[in-house]
Amino acid sequence: MAVRLYALDGCPWCEKVSDALDEAGIEYETEWVDALHSDRNQVKRVSGQRGVPVLIDEERGVTMAESANILEYVDRSLA
Repeated sequence: MAVRLYALDGCPWCEKVSDALDEAGIEYETEWVDALHSDRNQVKRVSGQRGVPVLIDEERGVTMAESANILEYVDRSLA
């Protein structure tokens, strides 16, 4: 899958990004992360930080964090 979303169950920012991807008809894979911030090593490996959401668009070589930035990217580049 070219688009991957690292998310935490119950995270409102992650849900906003997921909703935007769904509304835009973008196929993506969700990687659910551990609730403990210190255990999110897979997120740190791909983005350099442990916060979520993190979006990876492999086709365009984009990795980004911060829900506002991701929502803007989805709207401008993926929709």
